[in-house]
Amino acid sequence: MRPEPLVTTEPEAPPNPLIGPGHTIRSITDKISEIVLGGKTPYSWFIGFGIGFLLLNLMLLTITNLLFRGIGIWGPNVPVGWGFDIINFVWWIGIGHAGTLISAILLLLRQTWRQSINRFAEAMTLFAVAAAGMYPLLHTGRPWLDYWLFPYPNTMGIWPNFRSPLIWDVFAISTYATVSMLFWYVGLIPDLATLRDRAKSKVSAMLYGAFALGWRGSARHWSRYETASLLLAALSTPLVLSVHTIVSFDFAVGLIPGWHATVFPPYFVAGAIYAGFAMVLTLAIPLRWIYGLNDFITDKHLNLMGRVTLATGLVVAYGYMVEAFMAWYSGNIYEAYMMYNRFVGPYAAMYWALILCNVLVPQALWFQRVRSSTVALMVVAMFVNVGMWLERYVIIVVSLSRDFMPSSWGLYEGTRWDYGMFIGTMGLFLTMFFLFIRFLPMISIFEMRNMVPDGQLKEEDHAA
Repeated sequence: MRPEPLVTTEPEAPPNPLIGPGHTIRSITDKISEIVLGGKTPYSWFIGFGIGFLLLNLMLLTITNLLFRGIGIWGPNVPVGWGFDIINFVWWIGIGHAGTLISAILLLLRQTWRQSINRFAEAMTLFAVAAAGMYPLLHTGRPWLDYWLFPYPNTMGIWPNFRSPLIWDVFAISTYATVSMLFWYVGLIPDLATLRDRAKSKVSAMLYGAFALGWRGSARHWSRYETASLLLAALSTPLVLSVHTIVSFDFAVGLIPGWHATVFPPYFVAGAIYAGFAMVLTLAIPLRWIYGLNDFITDKHLNLMGRVTLATGLVVAYGYMVEAFMAWYSGNIYEAYMMYNRFVGPYAAMYWALILCNVLVPQALWFQRVRSSTVALMVVAMFVNVGMWLERYVIIVVSLSRDFMPSSWGLYEGTRWDYGMFIGTMGLFLTMFFLFIRFLPMISIFEMRNMVPDGQLKEEDHAA
């Protein structure tokens, strides 16, 4: 009697919590590319785009009025020479940091959970920087002469004042925007080739093909792609730290009480990551609901983003405590009065509102139940978005409104044109973001293919 052959079965691969079960390379490609090429756009996209476009027109109206009447239509006065323009500039730059952080730093750290969110986070960075850039351009009052800020050779031999923080901002922001755009575009090239091959019209195929730069997916192409991605990630990583550090220098090099602090650079960088991740959550949760992307942006992703938000929020809270402690410990009466003024002065309501939004409410993220609830995460993210704007308002307005001499004190409030410009930049951001998710893959197709478990890969090979 011959013995029965020994049958061995390979153990099943454990489920990947970063992608829904049952997905194959084909299903991932179909689902993401169908959002762009399917031709069926959800009604919610039209509603969102319509709101964004309406607000964008409000911004254009505000800019037109500003060009005719000058920046006197904004609220800055004496002594509060900086108002909504610098508040909103710093707020938007902070939001723009999460995209580079997720793309570059998490790539270098080999964190695979970034692959579901890095594409639209990078796009968010670009659009946030574009919204931020409106303020330095317009606050000069004569934006058609803004090229004077760059050191170009000219017959008069006039050069920018390199000791001015405004010039530092020009170089920091333009460098950051350039590298971020290159990083975003290089990451798009393989997916543009996928859209080119699946395009249903000749025009679409030509457009996607032109931007795909002849990508064929050969070994040489992938090798060069990997090299370029790592180089750009290595360039972008220090930029995350340097850009907001330079933005913090706008204040830290001044002598105004509340500004002249060495804690500002790390404090601003942590705040930027905090605000950026809150905005990523604000965008990711509606996107996965509207387009049914629960398989790609899973509860695990939301949980991890909630943890990062909590960690950076604790750093920000530590910064608030250091500010208060140093105001007392330094023995400087002006610093002490500045902090007292924050607690009980005319803007005390805004200070305590920022403590509520940035320190108290995010403590709910300690609980797993909150991190696993999309509604609760959305509520916390919205609180952080508001709180980070209030933080910039308190830092700038409270310190300028009451400095060294009581005879020079004065209050500040934004005008309707300040609010119009701020809301209008939100329209600029939303318009560009909705156009992005309509015409480009919001999730990286080729990176998501790497998330397919080995078991599904073998089944797909067998079916082929």
